[in-house]
Amino acid sequence: MHRLANPARFLRFARPATRWAFLFGALLTSVGILGGLFITPPDYLQGETVRILYIHVPAAWLGMVGWGGIAAASFSQIVWRHPLAAIAGRATAPAGATFAAACLVTGSIWGRPTWGTWWEWDGRLTSMLILFFLYLGYIALAAAEKERGGEGRMAAIFGLAGAINLPIIHYSVLWWRTLHQGQSIGLTGSSIAPSLLWPLPLTTLGFTLLFTAAILMRMRAELAEQRVEARLRRAMA
Repeated sequence: MHRLANPARFLRFARPATRWAFLFGALLTSVGILGGLFITPPDYLQGETVRILYIHVPAAWLGMVGWGGIAAASFSQIVWRHPLAAIAGRATAPAGATFAAACLVTGSIWGRPTWGTWWEWDGRLTSMLILFFLYLGYIALAAAEKERGGEGRMAAIFGLAGAINLPIIHYSVLWWRTLHQGQSIGLTGSSIAPSLLWPLPLTTLGFTLLFTAAILMRMRAELAEQRVEARLRRAMA
C-alpha cells in the first residue's frame, strides 16, 4: 500500500489494472448471469425467483466490502496520513452505495414472492438500509470537506465509526429472529445445491472486479482533476 502512495507510481499501476479488471469483470459477470438465467434449474421451493440470487448476493457482499474499504482508507489517512487515502475513500463510496442500493432493491423483489411482503423491518434489512444511509452521509461529508479545501479528516472519522455496522449486518440473522434466511455459504460448505451454486462465484468475482475498476477510474479522474487545478493555479500566479 505504501509503495502506491506516490500518485505517479499509483497511476502506472492503475491504468492497466483498470482495463483488465473491467474486461475480466464484464466477462465473468456475463457468463455467471447467463448461466444463472438460462442454465441452472428452478429451485424446488422458490421456483424462478431464486435466479435473483446471482445479483443479490454479490451486491450485498460489495455493499459491505465498500464500507470496509472506506474504513481501511480512513485508518490509513488518520494513522499514516497516506496521501491517496482520502481520494480512495471518496472513490469507493459511490460504488459501495450503488451496490448497497442494488442489494436492497433486489432483496425486496426477491422477498415479495418469498415472504409475501416487499419490506420487513428485521435486523438484516434494517442494518443494510442504515449502511446505505451511511454511504450517503459519507459522500455528502467528504464532498463538503473537499469543497472547503480540508484534508477529509472528519469524513475519515465518520468512515471508521460507521464500520461498527458491518458486524451488525453480518450477525443480525443470528442475534435476532428474522424473516431473512441464515447463512447459506460458510467455510464448511453450502446448503445451496451445486446445480444452482456454480454461477454465483462467477458473478461475485465478476462484480468485484467491476467494482474495483470503478474505484480505480474514479481515483484516476480525481488525480487528473487535481493536476489540472494545480496547473491553473500556477498559470494564474
